[in-house]
Amino acid sequence: MPRVERRKTQLAEYSARRRPLPGVDRDDAREALALQMEASLRRLEYTAIRRGRQIDSARADPNSSMFDPEMAATLHLRQGSLDDAIWLTFLATHFGKHARHGWERLRDVYSGLGRKTWTWEEVSANPASFRRWLARNANRIGGAFSNHRKYESLRDDSARGTAAVVESYVEWVGPQLSHQQLITRVIEGGNDPHSNFDRLYKSMRVTSFGRLGKFDFLAVVGRLELAPISPGSAYLKGATGPLKGARLLFGGRVNASIDAPQLQEWLTDLDALLHIGMQAMEDSLCNWQKSPRRFVHFRG
Repeated sequence: MPRVERRKTQLAEYSARRRPLPGVDRDDAREALALQMEASLRRLEYTAIRRGRQIDSARADPNSSMFDPEMAATLHLRQGSLDDAIWLTFLATHFGKHARHGWERLRDVYSGLGRKTWTWEEVSANPASFRRWLARNANRIGGAFSNHRKYESLRDDSARGTAAVVESYVEWVGPQLSHQQLITRVIEGGNDPHSNFDRLYKSMRVTSFGRLGKFDFLAVVGRLELAPISPGSAYLKGATGPLKGARLLFGGRVNASIDAPQLQEWLTDLDALLHIGMQAMEDSLCNWQKSPRRFVHFRG
């Protein structure tokens, strides 16, 4: 793979001429990281390819086995419903795609167990109705939260349960219940995607959405072109996997003495050579640190 070989060469050159990268001194470690970067880039490129294709309406139907939230969001956007596009992206981030159950939990909730689709209009107009429905039906909802969201809950009495999460999300969007107005208000006419991302990231006060949830949600919003945003930082403060990966790369071990701002400065400098972007950088470092000398394909 030419891109992988080029990236291995770039990592070696950067380490020799700019700043040591002891985490990839070994050829097997350098190859493992280059392969993770390639895998991350391919996932982003695949999203762009799918976004340009014709989309079957079944992709947006939570009662169909063809349901896919990213393609559904693109379809909603094409049909002029930015609210439903971003709302569904948020739900997909909250539940995540489980390794075994796929999108089953999202489908069950979003479809109202096949009886009533919880669109943005339905939920935002009456979050209390959604809470009551969830309380009555939680034990009938299948699937599971994804690995990234494994500490979440459907329980109505949980402070970080899905009902509480949704209520806080509606509050964040604002009293006009318009995602477009939220975006306009927060980014204040900014035309830099990195600054826009940062403003939305810092404004987001949603229950159970910490650093990882906010980054994942807004990154998907950006790559689906639902808003003019993209991460210009790996947002290492509060991170686990990406922070460990960055410390391993620049320190040769997980050295807690290297703080997040310093690591981000070095990552920005490294990306000036690699040109992969911070979304791929964050994702690849997170996956690489789990298996730093042998490439393993991770799906989240």
